[in-house]
Amino acid sequence: MKTNMKKINLKSVVLGATFVAFASFAAMAQCKQQIWPENRSKAEECVAIFGDAVKQQNFRSATSSIQWMLTNAPNWNTKLYVDAATVYDGLASQEKDAAKKKILVDSLMLIYDMRIKVCGDEANVLNRKAASNVKHNINNKEKSVELLALYDRVYEISGNNVNDNNLEAYISVIYVNFLIQKNLPEGQKTLTEDQILSRYDKLSAVIDAKLKKALEENKTGDVDKYKAIKANVDDKLAKMVPITCAFVKKNLEPRFKQNPTDVVMAKKIFEFMLKDKCTDDPLWLEAAELVHKTSPEFALAKVLGAKYLQTKNFDKALPLLNEALTLAKTPADKAEINVLLGDNENQKGSKSAARDYYRKAIAADPANKDGYEKIGDLYYFSFAECSKKQSLAEDRLVYIAAYEMYAKAGNQEKMKSARGQFPSVTELFELNWKEGESKKISCWVGETVTLRTRGKE
Repeated sequence: MKTNMKKINLKSVVLGATFVAFASFAAMAQCKQQIWPENRSKAEECVAIFGDAVKQQNFRSATSSIQWMLTNAPNWNTKLYVDAATVYDGLASQEKDAAKKKILVDSLMLIYDMRIKVCGDEANVLNRKAASNVKHNINNKEKSVELLALYDRVYEISGNNVNDNNLEAYISVIYVNFLIQKNLPEGQKTLTEDQILSRYDKLSAVIDAKLKKALEENKTGDVDKYKAIKANVDDKLAKMVPITCAFVKKNLEPRFKQNPTDVVMAKKIFEFMLKDKCTDDPLWLEAAELVHKTSPEFALAKVLGAKYLQTKNFDKALPLLNEALTLAKTPADKAEINVLLGDNENQKGSKSAARDYYRKAIAADPANKDGYEKIGDLYYFSFAECSKKQSLAEDRLVYIAAYEMYAKAGNQEKMKSARGQFPSVTELFELNWKEGESKKISCWVGETVTLRTRGKE
């Protein structure tokens, strides 16, 4: 055991010495071409040895050849650093002894640093280094601050091109630092609530950019993936910072009011208030409108239209619902919007126009029974305006029409209510009408119904 430990320590020292020796090496060629050292035969032998060892996952037998190449031919080719990272990652993953594992992981990180120094390509390599680092050090308290700084740098230089495996990893690293510092006195904390939110902003912006691109390219698998990542990131944030509507009103609303065109802020307000179920707040509506204006979507147009419909703001409801209808892709979506458009007309008092929309909903998706029920409601509540007040039997025909719509909707409760308002036998007798006869309703309803009496279906 001691001998092996000594060997591993020596390997780490060799890598450290190699890095120091080439700390001033200019990263010009990006290591894309094969540049052989003076002792080419030795180099070719080393390349063959570590290449075969990597293929066979015999990582330990590759270390001597890799170390020779790092020392004597550091700019040979990118493959040297790719295989070296594979080897030391494999050794670290297999190692059970904590002390030995630490040396191997440190050597792995050093290989990434050497690759950047010698070959450049910093953004790509740092993304890889961060992923390896979080894999081996996420639970290492001593490395938590260093790991967070590494991820900060990755996001600083990568823009929206952060590797996908470094999305959730970033919030996990933030969370680990949060847990470590949670019970420290305020003066000793290096991670404040504002700093958590600032990092979350950067992470959210990258996820949103990736999600937008996936939507534009119609890559449904990626869309689902990024939505799931976003949900997990938001859940982790909520464990560090209680994201309530009160929090949004206190911390985010003032910033949004100062810059009401800030789409990133609007998205946060929209999502946080939606999660805390305070979507009736005017702030949510304002943020949601900006989000929708930037990235029009069926679901949001529908929700906003329905919200404004509830408050009888028809001027805003109608354009949004019409937009939602143009964005609807499925028969079910089209039916749902036509029902809402019918509700819009009904609230304005245009029952005939409302019925037209409800009929369109039925035509769009026969499986959606809401249209029938809504028409039934129109008829049921038309008794007063359709009554001639000359014969109850004739005035009650609207209830038979309503019953027939409720029957098509399959609503037993409303069928029962309508049936209770049918004409009585006496009322039919007064007009010399008989059950089973057809009668046309003369008001706007205009339906032809089959006479029935109360108590009979």
